[in-house]
Amino acid sequence: MASRRRTYSSGSDASDRFISINERPVDDISLEFFYKSHTITLLIVIISGLIYFAFTRDENESIQSNIQSGLVAMVFFFLIISIMAFPNGPFTRPHPAIWRIVFGLSILYMLLLLFIVFQDYRTVRSMFEWLFPDLTNFTIDMDKGEWGEKCDDLSFARLWESIDFFCFAHFTGWIMKTLLIRHYGILWTISVMWEITEIAFSHLLPNFVECWWDAFILDVLLCNGFGIWCGMQICHLMEMRYFNWESIKDIQTTTGKLKRAVLQFTPESWTAMRWLDPTCTYMRFLAVSQIVIFWQLSELNTFFIKHIFQMPPSHPLVFIRIFLLGAMSAPTIRQYYSYVTDPRCKRVGTQCWVYGLCMCIESLICIKFGADIFQHTQIRNIIAWVLVQAAGSLMCLYLCVTHHRLQRRRQVKPQDDSLDEDTEPDSHITSYIQSLPRKTVTLSTPEEDDDSDDEDEGPAKVQRRRKNPQLRRSNRLDH
Repeated sequence: MASRRRTYSSGSDASDRFISINERPVDDISLEFFYKSHTITLLIVIISGLIYFAFTRDENESIQSNIQSGLVAMVFFFLIISIMAFPNGPFTRPHPAIWRIVFGLSILYMLLLLFIVFQDYRTVRSMFEWLFPDLTNFTIDMDKGEWGEKCDDLSFARLWESIDFFCFAHFTGWIMKTLLIRHYGILWTISVMWEITEIAFSHLLPNFVECWWDAFILDVLLCNGFGIWCGMQICHLMEMRYFNWESIKDIQTTTGKLKRAVLQFTPESWTAMRWLDPTCTYMRFLAVSQIVIFWQLSELNTFFIKHIFQMPPSHPLVFIRIFLLGAMSAPTIRQYYSYVTDPRCKRVGTQCWVYGLCMCIESLICIKFGADIFQHTQIRNIIAWVLVQAAGSLMCLYLCVTHHRLQRRRQVKPQDDSLDEDTEPDSHITSYIQSLPRKTVTLSTPEEDDDSDDEDEGPAKVQRRRKNPQLRRSNRLDH
């Protein structure tokens, strides 16, 4: 599927940077069959399957079953169109078709949200009950727990009783967030700011009422903190390794072929993300602070949707939405990172654009259908929350930039002591950037010998290549 070729007008380097994050091509294809267009074959297969189900399926089962089958068929064919027409996005592993499907699902989710905006509450609730009949007799009042009770009773046994499946989901969720953000300062800012968000909206959402030890010991320190630490350790390991990709056709053993097939589901390369640096502009500083605030809004929508439309926390619909947003977040953050940090990238990617629109529509749905809940809003809490979010995000990110500047002062030795920080020459900044520790990620594929790559490598790497002359190291990326 990825072998299709699109023509772009030859222009500035900015357009090339946008293409690299919006429709990244697949480099070094080894199995041509999986990356060639099979549109005619696909058309014959799906038409044959459609004919089979159209004449063999019992249409007299029920109206609900017929409508559900029709909706499934619509979604399936839309995703087929997505594979053929939509952009790859910034990722190509395990296959570009996967990320085209993710983009297609995000489009369908956006259209569903737009449809819900123009309905009334009873219609939307009936839709959910029609899809999931178990919601018919459920009300949000049934989801009552011991939130914020007996906070003075703090013991190891009480802490142990509070650890459940949701704590594990909380921990793994922060590992995934860390793999996406890859910055201690931003992650800790989001973690602390979310606890402030829970306090500000606790008068509207009962499950936001927590004891102080539940918020700061279980959430911030254990689930969030340990998840951030584990995720950053994985990031450091990925940054320090070499990515040597050998074609599965050149691997002789069955075990080696299976191992290579499994590794197809790992990243092709790993980029060390530097959201902030000592010389970042104010616009970049504000753009990074926006992602902190936007993250709070995305998390807040999850709890308001569940509360307004009365769903239990463990309902499949809640998990489906979380998994979908998680898959959408990966290319979204990568595209936003390129837009924020690369001055040559003048536009956000399409996946980032669609994700932002989905979050805004979700917020609109919460405000429209949660009017009864928001009637009890304490305006002072909301105003204080907005001010604290803005001030806290800016302050934490300012401290991150200050920390980077202190590191720069330790590494850069000014040649003229009379020059202060604001008038420091560009040569000092350039020398600092060049002195930053860099990781080398190497991709290896069985292509033709490349003499230019051989000349750039040390004797040890050249000797290693001689053992298997079919391998070459290419696409060196310095991080």
